[in-house]
Amino acid sequence: MPVVRIGGVEARVVMSAAVRLTVVVPHGLPAGRLPVTVGGIEGWADLHVGAPIATGIHQVDSPAIDATGCVYLTNSGPRGQRVEVSVSRVPPGGVKEDFLTDLVNATSMAFDPHGDLHVSSRHDGAVYRVRADRTLETVASDLGVACGIAFARDGTLFVGDREGTIFRVGPARRVTPFATLPASIAAFHLAMGPEDCLYATAPTFGTYDHVYRIDRDGGVTIVSSAFGRPQGLAVDDLGQVWVVDAVAGGSGLYRLREGRPREMVLSAASLVGVALDPCGGLVISSSDTAYRLDVPVKPYSTFQT
Repeated sequence: MPVVRIGGVEARVVMSAAVRLTVVVPHGLPAGRLPVTVGGIEGWADLHVGAPIATGIHQVDSPAIDATGCVYLTNSGPRGQRVEVSVSRVPPGGVKEDFLTDLVNATSMAFDPHGDLHVSSRHDGAVYRVRADRTLETVASDLGVACGIAFARDGTLFVGDREGTIFRVGPARRVTPFATLPASIAAFHLAMGPEDCLYATAPTFGTYDHVYRIDRDGGVTIVSSAFGRPQGLAVDDLGQVWVVDAVAGGSGLYRLREGRPREMVLSAASLVGVALDPCGGLVISSSDTAYRLDVPVKPYSTFQT
């Protein structure tokens, strides 16, 4: 294997292929543009370092971030088990604080066009709106194993049942099937992109899994089949899709751009979710820790007023 040095410090190579190397960044290096040598060949790389903002969580999907930059994180817990704190909140520059305490298996989160937080429960098969006093209002129920949720610009709610159905919750909270995907062994993850195209991942037992795009009429197309276990995802204003892959050997954060191969942005083990911060940068999470990254991205901010 070639010797790799970052900022003059040797980095341990964990994977070597014809067009890609994965290395462990030496501890203590500063973020920014640093010199890199690979087998004696010199170059430069932009180093982004994730700063932990919260531990002691249990994420099964992506975090959610409001218009002020507050990060919301779940403590989902084992199926059917009530935990002391269901959802936590981390204010900008602050520390984790309790937010919701009375929801079993908080699973996925999204903000509606009015800025109200909604949370799904895979135990209840329901989606709840969080009122200003932090009590819960049932928005939709009988949704199977309710996982990923996302909102269109007109307030239509989409909910992924990991058994294979994406539901649409329209006016008068009427629930109808919207699209069908293969059942998932873990969860459905949803994100809304420009022009109200819905994006979804649903890890299966297959060797490779897809990132899907679903148009307004429920038509399903495959955006990428290059992932082994795609999970949380987010979409920015430019239509770039940010995807977490949890497959061993290739785990990390990737960016998908139209007509280009996927690009690894960050190599990291055990990632689950990603969320774009309207104030800049992004937040990624493993199952038990959330990190903030100052990666330059343009967040999809239709609902951030």
